[in-house]
Amino acid sequence: MLKLEGAITPENTLFVLLCFEGPDVYSTAGGLGTRITELSEALAVQGYTTHLLFIGDPDKPGIETRVEGRLILKRWSQWISKYYPNGVYDGEEQKLYDYNESVPYHIYEEIVRPAVAEGKMVVIMGEDWHTAEVMCRTSDLLHWFGLRQKVLLLWNLNSLMSLHRVDWARLNFVSTLCTVSKYMKHKMWDLGVNPLVIPNGIPSRHMEPVDQDAITRLRRFARQGDPNRLFLFKIGRFDPDKRWMMAVEAVARLKESGYPVTLLVRGGIEPHGAEVFSHAYRRGLVIRDVVAPRRPSTVNECLDLLEGAGTADIYNLRFFLPEAFVRSIYASADATLANSGHEPFGLVALEVMAAKGIAVTGCTGEDYAVSFENAIVIETDDPDEIVGYLLYLQRHPNEQERMRREGYRTAQQFLWERVLENLFGKLEFLARKQNIILSPRQLEEQAPANGQHGASSTVVEREKVAGKPTA
Repeated sequence: MLKLEGAITPENTLFVLLCFEGPDVYSTAGGLGTRITELSEALAVQGYTTHLLFIGDPDKPGIETRVEGRLILKRWSQWISKYYPNGVYDGEEQKLYDYNESVPYHIYEEIVRPAVAEGKMVVIMGEDWHTAEVMCRTSDLLHWFGLRQKVLLLWNLNSLMSLHRVDWARLNFVSTLCTVSKYMKHKMWDLGVNPLVIPNGIPSRHMEPVDQDAITRLRRFARQGDPNRLFLFKIGRFDPDKRWMMAVEAVARLKESGYPVTLLVRGGIEPHGAEVFSHAYRRGLVIRDVVAPRRPSTVNECLDLLEGAGTADIYNLRFFLPEAFVRSIYASADATLANSGHEPFGLVALEVMAAKGIAVTGCTGEDYAVSFENAIVIETDDPDEIVGYLLYLQRHPNEQERMRREGYRTAQQFLWERVLENLFGKLEFLARKQNIILSPRQLEEQAPANGQHGASSTVVEREKVAGKPTA
């Protein structure tokens, strides 16, 4: 057994991330794609070799390296995705079968075996129910070849979807279960398991100042000549859990009470969207769809589209929103309504805080939100709760500014760099249970003198994977 000297470092540890979603547009359907993209990049920036195996765009290279070669993207099941062009979950069952069948052998043959030969520890992290079976199979395969004790397996839960398809006893036996908030931890208690909490994070670029000219222009558009007109924003899938109906009803009640509102919304293509806009229409709200003849790439192009749309209560933004434009809305709006009834973590609200905006959150997974300190926390499904809190903020502009400052400070605590410190601390705890941490000195002593597992083996590995029909 190796003695425990030193901590986890890029010299003695590499990561393998397993996820259906990933950084391609084809591979991103929601917050999971954002999480895994930013987590993998953050690990690579910290110096860790990181393999990300995801259902990738069939028209992109099977293997792509980023971050000076430390981030290795492996687009899985491309031969299947060619028959399913409508995104990662098109042909979901066929892709899942292929992923479960082929990923474990790739991990063993091309990643774990050479890494262990170099004296390195491998951390394998699976995301959500799609990777539960592949984690179990990978553990079994590594055990068969005598390598399981050299590898840390973690499985992370981000949502409550399809949990009936998870073999919890088996998964809990072969891996360490994790989740993203205390709320989700308590939800998992009901399943008979007790996970570690490792929160989500945001990239440091989200802390950069928002362009003041864009803020001024957005507010001028939203006020429509009335300095007291409220400016609100809501973004997310049209899912009842997001409480769109509650938000629209709050806007209608504000208008009926003599407090006009401009609400910008960006939803998805889900059927619930029709119910939301039907309710808004019945409540007398004026709705305008804002479309674009081509995909806008700048904040000014987006603003031009808004300003040409005419007057309304609700503007339905039916075009791609660049990140800079979304952050401009966060910063300029009186509040962003992230008032979900069920939210595992609440990444949108944290992004709002980073832009010095004011987030109206639910009270489920948003562990970081403290009402009237750094956010507004909604504790009921009564629209009047939103109405009352927004009118309070309107009467107390100094409170608004204080909350924006506190929210920004909160967001700084959840940069990926900070979250990785949390992750590494838990990994060291788990590694010590298996006695597999190596210090850089031990790694140097055990590395083969001829470098047979060095850069040349990486080239061989990539050539092997490129030749596989599954990558």
